[in-house]
Amino acid sequence: MRPTVPDRMLAELGRTEAGPDTLALLVRDQDTRRLLLLRAVLDAADAADPAVCSVGRRARLRDDWALLTEADSPRPPDPGHPRPHGQRPGRHGVGLTPARARLFHPLTGPWALSCLRGLDDRSGPPDERRARRLRQDLAHFSAVAAVAAARAGIPFAVRLTARAGALTLPSLGSLRTAAAGDVPVDVTHRDGCLAIRQPDAPDVFVRLERGIGAWSGALAWTPAHALPGLLPGTAPMPLDDVDPYRAGPGPRRRTLDGAATLDHTDYKRWLQAWSGVAAALRTGGEHRVAEALALLRCLVPLERPPGAGADGRDSRSATRHEAFGALLASPPQHAVALAATLVHELHHTQLAALADLVTLHHAGPEARYFAPWKTDPRPYDGLLHGVYSHLALADYFQRRALVTPPPDAEYAWSRHARHRAQVGAALPALVGSPDLTVRGRRLVDEMTATYERMAEHPAPRNHTARAQAYVKAVRALWTQRHTPALPRPKP
Repeated sequence: MRPTVPDRMLAELGRTEAGPDTLALLVRDQDTRRLLLLRAVLDAADAADPAVCSVGRRARLRDDWALLTEADSPRPPDPGHPRPHGQRPGRHGVGLTPARARLFHPLTGPWALSCLRGLDDRSGPPDERRARRLRQDLAHFSAVAAVAAARAGIPFAVRLTARAGALTLPSLGSLRTAAAGDVPVDVTHRDGCLAIRQPDAPDVFVRLERGIGAWSGALAWTPAHALPGLLPGTAPMPLDDVDPYRAGPGPRRRTLDGAATLDHTDYKRWLQAWSGVAAALRTGGEHRVAEALALLRCLVPLERPPGAGADGRDSRSATRHEAFGALLASPPQHAVALAATLVHELHHTQLAALADLVTLHHAGPEARYFAPWKTDPRPYDGLLHGVYSHLALADYFQRRALVTPPPDAEYAWSRHARHRAQVGAALPALVGSPDLTVRGRRLVDEMTATYERMAEHPAPRNHTARAQAYVKAVRALWTQRHTPALPRPKP
């Protein structure tokens, strides 16, 4: 049964000002869905034809699950094993176990969906490509279980499988194996140290570090990257450039195939922007910081698009519904740009999570709506997402413009005017739709009221005029491209 979303929470979300209880509801529901998804993987493996999932692989899945279950058991604090990433104290001072920290990690979601696709035997026995992918997927679960057990301080000895010459241990790092291809690797853990053994190569010893990552003197080992906690005392933020499930099909049918591997310069750029992002978020209201703390669980770096400008306007970012809590982005130019990206993408996250709880509309997938931030027609759901995220940006930059001195205020006013004009051009299509449900109408009405209240603090006329001219030009071009030509009269 779906949790109830009270009207006051819908109103908070419509204002793009979700409070702590509203954010907690969205997070709890998404975490519950993740556990159900993992249960579905195990059930699908048990039900699959042996030609798809052999008896041996089913047995290994059960062993991995047993190791995760042990890592999920409450254990007394161990000074030698500090709380891993993700174990933030809750309202009652109880944090996530190492197992749940791994299972709720955003990139476990894409892995689980890949498993379900591989285990679906309705189309008959898998071809070699699909069978190999399923073997890799199931082997990755063994690595997830091993990491959770290591973080829980459980001694173990397991055989893992490297993928295409790399063994990835999520949140710890990646080992480049001596042999190419999918090769077996033996891993043992004791007292916070992993011993990794592979044929025809010296043993590699990896020691777990505080928070996230693991250190080794071996040149073949690449530790996982992390940024400091968003606020002092909060957990480090993973900057994941090693997980094999970090990229793939993106939202709204985009392909996010530009996942980056960071070098030292890239990492410094991320670190510099991240170090100022909390302060930049706070200029848009304390609730912007609270949203990031509640929803953001990892960052995934993307390559900059070809020909991207130095001002960062051609940067790209995305969220993935199946990877709740992950934000994918190309290198940020500065803290304000990264803060704006967080506001934009975390509102896609909130709206997607809300739509899992509440039916907002019954519109079909036909792409026919004008959106001034896209060159192609949008389906209704895509339009709703775009208006919602741009409304949040308009609010963020208006608040920032009101509290920052020039020239920052001028830049913020220009961005506010642009985003508000974009929302104003697309909002009537949302409001006038007969496909909205009662709850959807409540949300859109609150969005409309928020848009209208922004007029109490208007942007300077020059910014407003430029924004309106921009939207007018975009609409004219869109109409020219997508309005069918009238037939010429016969002579």
